[in-house]
Amino acid sequence: MGEAEVTQVNLKGGNAMKMIMVKASHNYPIWIAHGLLAQCGEYLKQTTTKAEKVAVITDDIVDGLYGETVIASFKKSGYQVCKYVFPHGEASKCSKTLNGIYDFLCRNQITRTDCLVALGGGVVGDITGFAAATYLRGLEYMQIPTTLLAQVDSSVGGKTAIDLPGGKNLVGAFKQPVAVLCDLDTLHTLPEEFFADGMGEVIKYGMIRDAALFEKLEQYQLETIHAVMEEIIAACITIKCDVVEHDEFDTGERMILNFGHTLGHAIESYYHYTAYTHGSAVAAGMCMMAKKTCTPKIYERLCQCVKAYHLPIEVPVSIEKLIPLCGNDKKRASKDLRFIVCETIGNAQIRTMSFDEFSNWMEDEKV
Repeated sequence: MGEAEVTQVNLKGGNAMKMIMVKASHNYPIWIAHGLLAQCGEYLKQTTTKAEKVAVITDDIVDGLYGETVIASFKKSGYQVCKYVFPHGEASKCSKTLNGIYDFLCRNQITRTDCLVALGGGVVGDITGFAAATYLRGLEYMQIPTTLLAQVDSSVGGKTAIDLPGGKNLVGAFKQPVAVLCDLDTLHTLPEEFFADGMGEVIKYGMIRDAALFEKLEQYQLETIHAVMEEIIAACITIKCDVVEHDEFDTGERMILNFGHTLGHAIESYYHYTAYTHGSAVAAGMCMMAKKTCTPKIYERLCQCVKAYHLPIEVPVSIEKLIPLCGNDKKRASKDLRFIVCETIGNAQIRTMSFDEFSNWMEDEKV
């Protein structure tokens, strides 16, 4: 585990809540517990005192599950509430949806002292955060992640973005939320595919920073891991917080969070964000990179862990077709490509090669 501390808070009725404080350009809490959605208005009151209006941004699936509960809580806490709903899926993380959000905020007279709320998974969190970073040159926003992937990864750390036809997350900004509210109950409504999707990022955390976490994951599988999810989520968020605190603006250490992503994003792009979820693509990307850099024993351990959570270890497309798509990765610097390797479990390294060297290296089966 890292330096960030997990504080246990006892709630009314005997329930407990974990709280982790992120220390970035401004400090903010991450709350982890069951049943938090119905109290989200109270928790927002604890983090911002100036907002009068709350604009909830969500997608059509999440709105049907939790929209009424969240809006009722904000109204109970005295906020005026409006809501914008867009179609679910990665295809909506685009300039068209973003412009729709801007128009919605304008029509509802959202001011710089008001607050946006991202209610949903990674797509909702990313695009809402980017809207918060740019509308009126910036206003506050709260993250309420409802998927495992969003809870352990995308809702924490302040990275916001939209996709372009040329690549994923190519337009974005750093914008830290005022709070993150992880309601563990939302995980029970996730289809198996999307819960597995989040486990791709969970496995990544063990590989890059925490061998003990990886060993715990090896003891379970997709059908049994729910029993320890609160502990797992807290461990992942702690790692993310440590890395973000050391490198908030992604110029060095924070790059290790992208293990599996250089190839993973290429896989997503090749299949036009339809055949593989983000976590599935990252899982395959990790295994493909581990095959090039790890001992056979470590590679096999990673593959077995990935398969235990119903994730792929490879994709049915040649590396020659994926390599050109790696050129649009955000970690590219001029002619060089920076990518992450984990030669041993729990230790990540940043490597740099020219794009041509990387292409030759990945395509050389003898290496």
